[in-house]
Amino acid sequence: SEEHVDEKHYLEQRPLEPHKGWAEMVHRYFAGALGLLILAITILSWKRRRDDPDQPVWLPTFLLGVVIFQAILGMWTVTLLLKPVVVMGHLLGGFTTLSLLFLLLLIVGTRSSCVVPQAMRGWAMLGLVILVMQIALGGWTSTNYAALSCPDFPTCQGVWAPEADFSEAFVMWRGLGINYEYGVLEHPARVAIHLTHRIGAIITFLYIGGLVWALRGQGGLLAQAATVVAALLLVQVGLGITNVIMHLPLPVAVAHNAVAALLL
Repeated sequence: SEEHVDEKHYLEQRPLEPHKGWAEMVHRYFAGALGLLILAITILSWKRRRDDPDQPVWLPTFLLGVVIFQAILGMWTVTLLLKPVVVMGHLLGGFTTLSLLFLLLLIVGTRSSCVVPQAMRGWAMLGLVILVMQIALGGWTSTNYAALSCPDFPTCQGVWAPEADFSEAFVMWRGLGINYEYGVLEHPARVAIHLTHRIGAIITFLYIGGLVWALRGQGGLLAQAATVVAALLLVQVGLGITNVIMHLPLPVAVAHNAVAALLL
């Protein structure tokens, strides 16, 4: 049930859980260090631009803006009591930061000849969009505590078409002052979220699998990259199934998140 609480009072009165506190504070320190590192990268980029006209400056600057907004999302994650849309946005912000850092590395740190054929670039971009949507669905599944709503595979609760409430499953905003820890949705809505994530996984697997299959004959770095993506795709599907049948063991859940980042 949705319980409206005073956020400040809730945070002040909640008893300290040291093991969670340690994890939270280590995360904050790493995030702070990352922010300072990106700030340094941005400053150095603008300084080096004076001597090197090819030095990218707008990508590092945009990356700095992303990490600042990511810090705000991290604050809101706590102060808005794990509001699902904020938690999902925080996850996507982290993935965006990682991806932009990798893109910056490719631009300034390599001189590879890995070029995607012009005819394939639109298909590759569509694959990227599909993958991002699937990652967002994974975040939505996690933040609404829907990962265990279907505890079996390939069926859900022993049937192919369980009761599911799609009308409530994807309401992005439910107001302020609600504690979302452990979720507020009824079981049929969580089932709908879980099923949507599974359907998204099938679509993602088929599309990206087809894309890397089409690129396998290109040779060189592009074929190698396609092989890596194919391997990651298979591992990711295996981790997703393992999460279900083993009832979400923490190391597997973390690995599922990490492989999603590598795929991106």
